[in-house]
Amino acid sequence: MANLRIQVPVSRILVALLYLLLSLILLEPKNISAVAADDDENAATTDLVGINKQGDPSVLPPPSTGDYYVGGSDNSNSETLVQYCNTDLRTFLPPPYGNITGMVCKPIWNTFILRYLQRDDHVMTIILSAVYTSGWVGIGFSKDGMMAGSSSMVGWFNKKGHARIKQYFLQGTRQSQVIPDKGELPLTNVPPVVALYGPMIYVAFQLKFETHLARQPIILAFGARIPKHFRLTHHDDKRNLVFDFSAGSSSVLHVSSRQKKNHGILGIFGWGLILPVGAIIPRYFKHKDPLWYYLHAIIQLIGFIFGLATVLLGIQLYDTLNVKNSNVDAHRGIGIFILVLSILQILAFFLRPGKDSKIRRYWNWYHHWFGRLALFFGALNIVLGMQIGYAGNDWKIGYGFLLGIILLAVIVLEALSWKKSSHKLNDPPPTFQMNPIQ
Repeated sequence: MANLRIQVPVSRILVALLYLLLSLILLEPKNISAVAADDDENAATTDLVGINKQGDPSVLPPPSTGDYYVGGSDNSNSETLVQYCNTDLRTFLPPPYGNITGMVCKPIWNTFILRYLQRDDHVMTIILSAVYTSGWVGIGFSKDGMMAGSSSMVGWFNKKGHARIKQYFLQGTRQSQVIPDKGELPLTNVPPVVALYGPMIYVAFQLKFETHLARQPIILAFGARIPKHFRLTHHDDKRNLVFDFSAGSSSVLHVSSRQKKNHGILGIFGWGLILPVGAIIPRYFKHKDPLWYYLHAIIQLIGFIFGLATVLLGIQLYDTLNVKNSNVDAHRGIGIFILVLSILQILAFFLRPGKDSKIRRYWNWYHHWFGRLALFFGALNIVLGMQIGYAGNDWKIGYGFLLGIILLAVIVLEALSWKKSSHKLNDPPPTFQMNPIQ
């Protein structure tokens, strides 16, 4: 059988190679940028308009697909990411974000890069970038390093390629508690911007603080699914950091929600349940002598141990966060004050004078009122702690139910005690009859 030969003209090969070479030289990264919009992503009549390199308006095309995903992978080390700090932002970001000079650029986690500049008037420009194809990217500012109670800026491109950027308030950890168009970030009048350039998404915004911002807990997060009706999907991964905007350094914030929950549980059991029950016993069960005394001493000792553990864990959390916050400082101060009162009560147990002592009455006043003061501030600090920690309704309902049961028990016992006392007062005095002497 004869061999089959295909002859291709050399000229066609040269033309194909030349075309491929020109394509590689002229190929440029994709450039999409847009400002924030409040329209729903399903609204077909409100297409967002982007700005290309020539300045001509054009409808945004959808983001390209590829081998990258939001957040990238840990294989992208900081040396590789530093190269993105040389990207000319004027190519795709509108003023003032594109023409700001002197910005600090730091790779901080995964493929996340943080650019920022803090002026003397406390206006800070922030540009967060990360490898992206779909989903959302966000940065949150927290008071205590936790997601609950933080305010965040989140950017994404929807399925139609429309850019979206919004502020969210994280009222809790549930998806329904992430509220769009809410938050405490002091945004300036400069509109925030989200842009797509090459494999990176850029989220840019400006904040104006009252004072110079130094150490600040921030939360970086991303989700691979596109938000629907501006409702964020659950994050695929996140990282808590303490970033020093004065020095440009960051450290991982090792604060887990378990530590926070343990602190709250110990406080509620110690100050909200055990100590109040221990205080009820000597007031209403003294007729069970000496059982009431031993129960009172043992229960209050257990409550003191719970309170001590609560304070120690709270101090550990405070030192880990190292954040200045008036509410946190007040919560911490009240907790230490309650611990001091509890220690004084323990000392009073060993310094108790005898029943026939002249100072026993004053000791009773001291013991009773210091105990009541500790219980009052304990309940107050539990409520303040739930407010600071943005506790959910289950925590509030649970403590409210516990507090209601204790108050109801006190009211019932007080009514029974008052009724018993009134009966004794109304009883006729005993009569004595003299039996005749036989």
